[in-house]
Order: sequence, then structure tokens, then C-alpha cells
Amino acid sequence: MSDLSKIVKAYDVRGTVPDQFNETVARALGTAFVEMLRESGDDADRIVTAHDMRESGPGLVAAFARGANAAGAAVINIGLGSTDELYYAAGSLGLPGAMFTASHNPAQYNGIKLCRAGAKPVGQDSGLAVVRRRAEQLLSDLNAEADGPSRIEQRDLLADYAAHLRSLVDLSGIRPLKVIVDAGNGMGGYTVPAVLGDQVLPALPLEIVPVFFELDGSFPNHEANPLDPANLVDLQEAIRAQGADIGLAFDGDADRCFVIDEHGDPVSPSAITALVAVRELARFPGSTIIHNLITSSAVPEIVTEKGGKPVRARVGHSFIKAEMARTNAVFGGEHSAHYYFRDFWFADTGMLAAMHVLAALGEQDRPLSEFAAEYERYSASGEINSTVDDAPSRVAAVRAAYPHADVDELDGLTVRLGDGSWFNLRTSNTEPLLRLNVEAVKPDRMAALRDEVLAIIRS
Repeated sequence: MSDLSKIVKAYDVRGTVPDQFNETVARALGTAFVEMLRESGDDADRIVTAHDMRESGPGLVAAFARGANAAGAAVINIGLGSTDELYYAAGSLGLPGAMFTASHNPAQYNGIKLCRAGAKPVGQDSGLAVVRRRAEQLLSDLNAEADGPSRIEQRDLLADYAAHLRSLVDLSGIRPLKVIVDAGNGMGGYTVPAVLGDQVLPALPLEIVPVFFELDGSFPNHEANPLDPANLVDLQEAIRAQGADIGLAFDGDADRCFVIDEHGDPVSPSAITALVAVRELARFPGSTIIHNLITSSAVPEIVTEKGGKPVRARVGHSFIKAEMARTNAVFGGEHSAHYYFRDFWFADTGMLAAMHVLAALGEQDRPLSEFAAEYERYSASGEINSTVDDAPSRVAAVRAAYPHADVDELDGLTVRLGDGSWFNLRTSNTEPLLRLNVEAVKPDRMAALRDEVLAIIRS
């Protein structure tokens, strides 16, 4: 039997093209996706697809659509789009969806993010394992289903997506802002002109300065991964050189957004989570806010101070979205710059988060560095990876070193010490890595605790 275990991950499909992921595999996954939906009681008469700027995208989408047609489903293909535009389509049309992207991965990769109607996520425990098994059967069956009648409709939803986001955050009355946006040759170069510019809607008081807006899945300038500081250098230099008020950096499929202040310094995703949470709590007092367990302690503190209910969740979009739905949370944020909104079918959208930041900045007169400082209360290490041979024994050694600390294992090992400092140690699902995040009140205490834990991990 064919084995798709190397490309069907915990939350999505991702692999190198064409050796791991090709049109034959995409067709089998299209059929398997529709059959999984039907078996679980979902309406699968129609699905919606989109793809990012990678060269392999259109061919993979077409093959996936043939597989869906063979299983009896019609396909609405919106063509080029960001991941959150696909979520918009799945939410507004009430259809299951398939977004063809490998996010920030290098050019030779592609993949699929699947969702049910209403942009509900599909992961290993919510249908992806079933899709994999059925696709493997199809790929091994010499008498697999033949193509059915072609039922593929092309539709452009970019203007509708932009109008929906504009309806959620009013930017028309803010002070003029100079905004430099680094799209990294990814899908932000397609969606930013529509949402923040005047391409399809009236102009906003924003001077948008584009950096690497040309769609190019070979990423000729830098990787479209804002988590890596090396990929922010061009944006930071442009902000300083041009005297911009703010910078925005999107990843390849534009579902994540990083924020840079007027000095060229990054604003932490935890601070952005707290900032947006405060705005959403002003609209919906007393609401629940979700944060993952390695966001700053400032997030639950600020949410509580503003009358909200902070709820801690495991790292990963499927866990965040599940908690969002369970608690009817108005907003959720992660350290990785994924931001989730009840107004957006509980799905993540970097664009909507960016709009909230622009509105917050433009509604007052202070520079972003001063304004964002209200939400930065602690010193954080960022995520530090260590390659280890025996992760469980290293975690056990770390735990043994802090016998009197407050410990929990919601996601990995979280150790809270009496002076307000804490750290989380998690194993990677796919690599022999331990991931460490440390936070403390002061930078020197954070550095000392970081080095102390790393010494145990790497001994």
C-alpha cells in the first residue's frame, strides 16, 4: 500500500513536489476528502479550493478537483488566494475547503490545509487520518475510480473578502499612517492592495509602501517566514530609512502577520495578542480570550484587568480553534503570530489582526513603540530549539531539577517559579528537538534561567 505518512502531518498535508506530493497524490486526496466528509455526515456536494503563488499550485488544484468530481462533488475554485481568504470562502459560502500552500516552507514544497464548512479545522483527530488512509487505498488500487464529469466553477472572491474585513475594523477615521509591508513575495502582495489599499475599495488614510509584493513562489529575496529574524532585516531597514509609523511582515500564505515599530524593533506577538484582546473586550465586555501556554503572562493579566476571561490552551491551531468554539471566545492569539477571531468563523487571519493594530495606533497620537510598551511587561527568550537523542530523559532531568516548583503538563512541561519566572519545554512532533521558552520579570533573570535549563537539556 502507498504510504503518505511523510506528507500527511498533524494539521495539514505538506511535502516536496513532485517526489512526495504530485498531481496523482492530489487527485487521490481530493476523492478521499469528499468521502471522509460524507462518512462523517457533512454535506459534501460542493467544496471550495484556492492556491498560493507556488508554480505547482494550479496543477495540484486541478488534480484535486478531478478527484473531488470523481467522488461526486462540484468544486468552486477561487484561484489565487491567501489562507484566510480560503477560510472566508469556506465560512461565507458554508462549504468545506482546501487551501493549497506550504506556508513559509521553501519553494520545492507544497501542501493542503483542509477545513470543513464554516472554516472548521481538519486535523489528524478530526478527519485527516481518515483522508490519508482512504487516499493510500486509492493510490494502491489499480482499478481506482475514473474521472467523473468535470464540475469546476471559477469564482473571484477577493473583493468580497476585502469588504468583509473592512466591515469588521473601521480604519476610515484614523490619523494618516505610513505603513511598510513586506510580503516576502507571498500572498500578502495579492491581498494587501485589496484590503488596505484602494485596489477594490475606497482609499484609507494609509500610505502603503510595498516590499517584495511580486508573487514568486521561489522566494528570490528571503524566505516568507517572519519568525526568523533574518527575514525581517529588509523591512526593518526600510522603516528606519523612510520614517514609517509601522511595518507589517506576512508569511507565504499571509495567515500570519508580524508587527515592527517605528524604530525597526519587533512587537512581540504576545503584545499584539493583548492589544487586540483589549479592543475586542471593549466591544464584547466579559468575553473569553484564548491564549496558548507560551504566550507572555502579560496576556492573561491584561485580559483579567479588562474584565475578560483568559483561557490557556495547548500550542497549535487545532487546539486554539477547539477552545474558541467550546468557549465561544471572541479572540485568540499565539506566540507564532496566529490570531483567531469569532467574527471570522473562529479562524486565523493575520490581515484582521494587522487592521486592529493599525486602528489602535491611528486612533491615538503616540508612536507604536510607546503605545505597544503598555502590553510588554516581561522579558522573554523566544523559542530555543535543542537537538537531543533522548527527549524524555532530558525532560525528566529538567523536571527533577525543580522539585519545589509549580509544574503542569498541559503541553510539555511548564515550570513556574516563585519569582514570577517560568519556562515551558516541549518535544517536537516531527524532529528530535526540544523547544524551550523562558520568561521572567527582568532580562538578567530570564537569561540566567534560560542558560540554567539549557545546560541541563544539553548536558
